Amino acid sequence: MLRKLAFVLPALWLACAAPLAAQTDWPTVGHDPGAARFSPLTQITPQNVGKLGVAWVYDTGLVDRNFEATPLVIGTVMYFTTPAEHVVALAADSGKVLWTFDPHEPRVRVSRGLSYWPGDRTHAPRLVMATSGDGRLIELDPQTGEPIPTFGDQGAVSVPATLPPQYRHGNYGFTSPPAVYKNLLIVAPDLQEGPSHGPPGTVSAFNAITGRLVWRFDLTAQPGQPGGRSWGPGGQVNRSGPAAWAPISLDPTTGTVFVATANPADSYYGADRPGNNLYSVSVVAINAATGQRRWYFQMVHHDLTDTDGVATTLVTAGPRHVPAVAAVSKSALLFLLDRRTGKPIFGVVERPVPQSDVPGEHSSPTQPYPVLPPPLARQSATIQDVSTVTPASRDFCSQLFAKWQIHGPYQPFLLEPTLHFPSTVGGANWGGLSYDPRLGYIYLNTSDLGSLGQMVKAGAAGATVQRFGRGRGGDFRGRGIAGRRGGFGGRGRGPGRGGMREVMPYHNPDVGVRFVDANGYPCQQPPWGRLTAVNARTGHIAWQIRLGDYRELTAQGVPQTGTPTIGGSAVTASGVLFIAATVDGQFRAFDARTGQRLWQSALGGYGISDPITYMGLDGKQYVAIAVGGPGSLGGVHHEDGVAGGDAPDRLVAFALGAHRSVMPRPAAAPAAAQAAAPAPAASDAQVEALVESACTQCHGMRNIRDNPQDRASWAATVDDMIGRGALLDDSQVGEVVDYLARHYGPAPGAAHPKR
Repeated sequence: MLRKLAFVLPALWLACAAPLAAQTDWPTVGHDPGAARFSPLTQITPQNVGKLGVAWVYDTGLVDRNFEATPLVIGTVMYFTTPAEHVVALAADSGKVLWTFDPHEPRVRVSRGLSYWPGDRTHAPRLVMATSGDGRLIELDPQTGEPIPTFGDQGAVSVPATLPPQYRHGNYGFTSPPAVYKNLLIVAPDLQEGPSHGPPGTVSAFNAITGRLVWRFDLTAQPGQPGGRSWGPGGQVNRSGPAAWAPISLDPTTGTVFVATANPADSYYGADRPGNNLYSVSVVAINAATGQRRWYFQMVHHDLTDTDGVATTLVTAGPRHVPAVAAVSKSALLFLLDRRTGKPIFGVVERPVPQSDVPGEHSSPTQPYPVLPPPLARQSATIQDVSTVTPASRDFCSQLFAKWQIHGPYQPFLLEPTLHFPSTVGGANWGGLSYDPRLGYIYLNTSDLGSLGQMVKAGAAGATVQRFGRGRGGDFRGRGIAGRRGGFGGRGRGPGRGGMREVMPYHNPDVGVRFVDANGYPCQQPPWGRLTAVNARTGHIAWQIRLGDYRELTAQGVPQTGTPTIGGSAVTASGVLFIAATVDGQFRAFDARTGQRLWQSALGGYGISDPITYMGLDGKQYVAIAVGGPGSLGGVHHEDGVAGGDAPDRLVAFALGAHRSVMPRPAAAPAAAQAAAPAPAASDAQVEALVESACTQCHGMRNIRDNPQDRASWAATVDDMIGRGALLDDSQVGEVVDYLARHYGPAPGAAHPKR
């Protein structure tokens, strides 16, 4: 395994790491096991935050990749995963490289970070990574980056190898790091969007010392288990999902893990799974020591709209200060549940929702809504809601709106072209929540954005192709190669190499198609992105602001609109909330009590990630964030001039009084992009047919044609597609990447396309 070893940290430092972690570090992706993303540091205040500047920048050498990692800081060292899923250790107060580790994954999806096991009386601490492409748990020595040879097989455990044989070669990987409870590493996978058959959704615990499987919980309730009838006759058989790709939160005092689950496969067709489908789109509370279920709460019944659960955070809620878990799905409905029982603290009501017209479908007649707080993102739209920010937007969007059906919240995709809110990117998404226990405020950033789609018979073209044609530069643009977590519109829509093939009678081929105008601006009235503080003690909104700004619209006299957002926030004991998440490439600080903006700085890219804050050995408080490409927001308008084109993938750290530049590197192709393109082994016609068959199961060719990328970006995208289900073998990858780069690459000297 390739690595660079700069120097070995002294053992004395390692002995000091654990006590430092409580006050000055960022020891888990959520800062604490309950994922509050709250730091007790107070050096940076609302009064001096305006003096923040760039302290150091670490450049990964990659460009425009989906960089969603949340770094860890333990003692004096920062650890994180790059978009290529290499592990890097840096000196936390200078950005100097200490060591790197390459896990040699065949495919990479997206990695959101690492876990840290603090060790015990006989075992030193360990870093833990859960790979996204091949589903391994790998343990590393934090001092050297060397694998721990006594863990699993020379430092690694293949989680798919612990599944039944028929699933060991399917799509099974991890986008979030493990939860750590005593000597257990607890993980849940990201899985395919469809078709229905494939690897199962599970929560698994492995021994942190040996790598042995300790327990496993089935996220598809099986026959004879509580909830087993919720899938109908045989609905569980070979069912893929529900996935559980969001970070797992943990209550160490009660030994409970809280898992937010996603939709089952297929995301949009459920005729073969009649019933509420437990435990999809739910919060499941599990005994961390034994794997036994304690309680569950379902946020969406029989999901047909890819409304995944995206986050759980431990809070104190209600006037009686009940220990609670705050849970949110992509619909941006925030449920506050008693942590001990799962009962809603402010009540929940079941409301009627629109029904599907797909033959054999079994829509749920109602969906649960919290009494408080109200929905935090747009749930539907009417013709009166069409954007008027510019005359061009009004004309384009009015004509578009008239062609698509919409009947209210939880509108499933119909046999006619359908508009659904929120889009596949959410409402809310993986960036999740932060929580200030002093104020009792929960913070959530959201997008107001719609999705377009249509259920069609197997083999039929989708609505966007039927209505808008196939030619590049036609009259429906800006949709983007988009989805929940980057790549093509979600987790994928194929069984993967060695997976279980099937043909479903109906599917939605327009996954990731956005309700946007010809320039990529959302087609409904602003706000298009918001930041909200909810008072957990009352359930009411404490404050809500528009998040993000399109400067070119502001220059035309349009008031601040907000922009769609991905990523999350962090809050400090001094009352400062940090967040990037927008497509204008800005990093901002707000007063946590009032929502007043205190500071902002250009990032030279997109901070589609969660920031952290920590104390350096030099006595300075740092704020750091991963910066890269637009990721899942690739299908909406981007500000001109952000990164000057392709965004370098970097970690940027800020401190008071620092003044370094964060401008993009000179326009020289990175090493990954300079690699010589392989000579095509097949004719363009043959490869085009291969692209059509392998790459358009969950989106149309239009999504490819409207989004030119350089070769390095296409290589990363194809890797992501394969990880999510596209049917390509290794011999075909180079041909497809070369074809896409030659035919759908940016023109020489062209600006980065508005995606």
